[in-house]
Amino acid sequence: MEPANRQGRRKARTRAALVGAARQLLSTRHPAEISIQEITDLADVGFGSLYGHFQSKTELFEVAVAEVLDEHGALLEVALADIEDPAEVFAAGVRLTGRLPRSYPQIAEITMRTGLDYLHSPSGIGPRALRDLERAHAAGRLRLEDPELALHCTAGSLIAALHLVSRDPQQADRIADELAVTMLRMFGMDDGEAREVVGRPLPTVPQDLPA
Repeated sequence: MEPANRQGRRKARTRAALVGAARQLLSTRHPAEISIQEITDLADVGFGSLYGHFQSKTELFEVAVAEVLDEHGALLEVALADIEDPAEVFAAGVRLTGRLPRSYPQIAEITMRTGLDYLHSPSGIGPRALRDLERAHAAGRLRLEDPELALHCTAGSLIAALHLVSRDPQQADRIADELAVTMLRMFGMDDGEAREVVGRPLPTVPQDLPA
């Protein structure tokens, strides 16, 4: 909700500008290479403004990364909401994430730079993916001895696939779909059924989250 008073609205705009600038810079460079001056210049705010909202540059980057990961998780939540087969929910999540360099390049770049830490965002993709895996296992669609291990195997494979796709975005569909087939087979589904599940039409990812 937007603050009611003018000062509150101004502070909210400044904070949003700082986070937006951090997101833009993090999508191209390592945090250690980014200066506070660059952030505030890009945000078009005073140098000292950062410390009015964050204790440090590190805290700002943590907030920016958390926002990106939460946004990714929420986008998938909306896109996959109407799929009934839990194995297809998991596979479609892999397929859509593998297409991020083409559809949401900023999210893709920051996810790649974040590495496996992205699994630990409390409302991001990690908890949602673990839930989807556990539902597919409970329904007998996938066989998982250790859901946490399955989650980390999937995450590591996705990061590698994102790097491949970022080098050649035209290969996004093929790489993402083949990865989804591989994950389904690794978790107990035979090749024919895995390819049938991955061959189903993908849902549309919303351009913006609902208010």
